[in-house]
Amino acid sequence: MEAPTRIFSRQLISKSSTAPKVYLKNNSTSYSSLIPLHHHQDHIVFNTPLAFSRVHSLFSPISRLPIAPNPDPFGFFLPLYTSHLSNPSFPINESSFSFKSHQSDSFLTWHRASKNIYKSNAGIVGKDSAVTVVLLGWLGAKQRHLKKYAEWYNSRGIHAITFVVDVKELLWFDLGERVEKRITSLAEEIISWVSDGEEDGREMSLLFHIFSNTGWFVYGHILDTLQGREDLTEKIRGCVIDSGGGEPFNPKVWAAGFSTALLKKRNTELDPAVQGKETNKLENQGQDKESQVIETMLLSMLEKLFSVILKLPAVDRKLKKIVGILSKNQPSCPQLYLYSSNDKVVPSHSIESLIEDQKRVGKRVLTHNFVSSPHVDHYRTFPDTYSSVLHNFLKECFAAVRQT
Repeated sequence: MEAPTRIFSRQLISKSSTAPKVYLKNNSTSYSSLIPLHHHQDHIVFNTPLAFSRVHSLFSPISRLPIAPNPDPFGFFLPLYTSHLSNPSFPINESSFSFKSHQSDSFLTWHRASKNIYKSNAGIVGKDSAVTVVLLGWLGAKQRHLKKYAEWYNSRGIHAITFVVDVKELLWFDLGERVEKRITSLAEEIISWVSDGEEDGREMSLLFHIFSNTGWFVYGHILDTLQGREDLTEKIRGCVIDSGGGEPFNPKVWAAGFSTALLKKRNTELDPAVQGKETNKLENQGQDKESQVIETMLLSMLEKLFSVILKLPAVDRKLKKIVGILSKNQPSCPQLYLYSSNDKVVPSHSIESLIEDQKRVGKRVLTHNFVSSPHVDHYRTFPDTYSSVLHNFLKECFAAVRQT
């Protein structure tokens, strides 16, 4: 375990794993259980210390699997990898490591749409439907990153759940168990909302909007949980895949995704005014070169690591199970793929290959290639186009529902 553990040492993690601050409105409430109070609150946050001991036995066969299909390399693979390499006598406790669980971090947040808004937007989803979109973030995404997407849906009368996977949670030495329990908790929250219904008796509908391969694997885990529950999967009206779904068995893709989450791109964080000063030009160039060297070294190490891990029989078997569900057993709803030829994490040709596969199995597939925008950055780069494409997709989804 020593070598792979040191890849993600304190020096590499410290700058990119700062806990996000979650600012709540006065009517926001944090819960330590899965009791769904979303009928009475506009904005509900589930915090890190969720009472996972209270997770219902409904999904226990899945959550107790020896190797659980987690959404990301270390949540999914470390239980296997460390079972061969770790020292069982090594004392594991929170004080032993540099990154700790921050109890104020939220991983699941409800964003309720105003009743006045969804009544005025009945033409999109239908006046008899109550719709919730489940936004599954990319690796390292924070709640604040998904907030703009939740607000977009809220403005159209659609409730939103935002779910994020923090990098340090996947690097923690519970070996991904915590992330798996959170995904199971998310699935239960979705089922609770669909089962309980809205107070006004409207029909319940679901949308999924997933980002990168991390969101894609979380979605696959949820679909695995819902296998055999047609009463629930038929409620899924549409799925948006933003920058995800490509080359799930390629070590380079895993390495690129993980290194991107660990090494925040410095040029996106610099203040433009500072960048324009000649006095800082040489300093910035030197720092950029240093960042490139670090990124190249990290990518090389990660590629070698995942080249080994992905060949482990149990890992290969579990990964194929989730990918098989995502490839062959997705719901019958329309799918929208948003991607870019300029994506440096998930190659566009791999997403286009998935698109063709979905068409061959008879799925209704819509696509949009933004050409120049970076990975999971299409909305920020082309907000008007992104909004228009997404709005038209919603109309497509609920037009199909009204025809059935």
